[in-house]
Amino acid sequence: MKAIVQDEYGSHEVLKLQEIEKPVVGDDGVLVRVRAAGVHPGDWLLMTGRPLLFRLGAGLRGPRKRIPGFDFAGTVEVVGKHAKEFKPGDEVFGEAAHGSCAEYVSVSEDKVALKPANLTLEQAAVVPVSGVVALRGLRDAANVQSGQHVLVNGASGGVGTYAVQIAKALGAEVTGVCSTRNVEMVRSIGADHVIDYTEEDFTKGGERYHVILDNVANHSLAECRRALIPEGILLPNNGTAGGRWIGPLGRMTAALVQSPFVRKQGRPFYAPVKKRDLLDLTELIEAGKITPVIDRTYPLGETAEAMGHVGEGHARGKVVITV
Repeated sequence: MKAIVQDEYGSHEVLKLQEIEKPVVGDDGVLVRVRAAGVHPGDWLLMTGRPLLFRLGAGLRGPRKRIPGFDFAGTVEVVGKHAKEFKPGDEVFGEAAHGSCAEYVSVSEDKVALKPANLTLEQAAVVPVSGVVALRGLRDAANVQSGQHVLVNGASGGVGTYAVQIAKALGAEVTGVCSTRNVEMVRSIGADHVIDYTEEDFTKGGERYHVILDNVANHSLAECRRALIPEGILLPNNGTAGGRWIGPLGRMTAALVQSPFVRKQGRPFYAPVKKRDLLDLTELIEAGKITPVIDRTYPLGETAEAMGHVGEGHARGKVVITV
């Protein structure tokens, strides 16, 4: 099968289109013919091997995960002998641990669900990772309730576009923070208020919020907390900020250490993709409460260019690879 492969860390130029062996389906899994894959900033971090501390888990000299990408959507071709939920021909979406920028992925049943009926495969492919992060952060970690005021910093990005819509679905009043060129888009997906960060600093305004989901880390934790009501909570979710050695882990560690002692400081939250979350997202999508925002689409052979675009940090919503 054709797949994008990397054997060393570096810029997007380390990604090469190669012929490799098709994966073998596990007894409890399915083999999926990938039709589309999604890429996001976490893929870019794994590709570059930065921050360097990440390499302790990802591979010291080169990436253990040779194929980039996690998100995918496609058609089931083979079902493992113990798998019960799917049949050949089913259109599905989910997370592929061994890389989705390839013609085939082998995944366990608990990482995949039937594609939402009202989405194309390209749209479904960009839902899992970012959608689950937004859902688990707002619904579970922050326990957003109807009538609360939620601010999403980085509202035009992959997680941010889902967060705006999920917060609205939970009944919140939503403020999105983004750049000038994205103001109308963020408003179009349901934000009640939009702050252009080039003109206004939300940490210095008079408004106070119940929940702040920070996807950017362009303000200190303390500055963000000042924009909360006394009972509010700050959820840090910056994926790429930080230095060469520890990157976002520094900010995440600071939030973790402070959370038991500092009022309003939420703990960093872990949001692995699980079937239950995919089903919950499907329910919201089919009810018309969430629509994926797609910035650009690239063919598999141009995955390097797609990853370069994501790495620049200005993608509007999600980036799709068609396979």
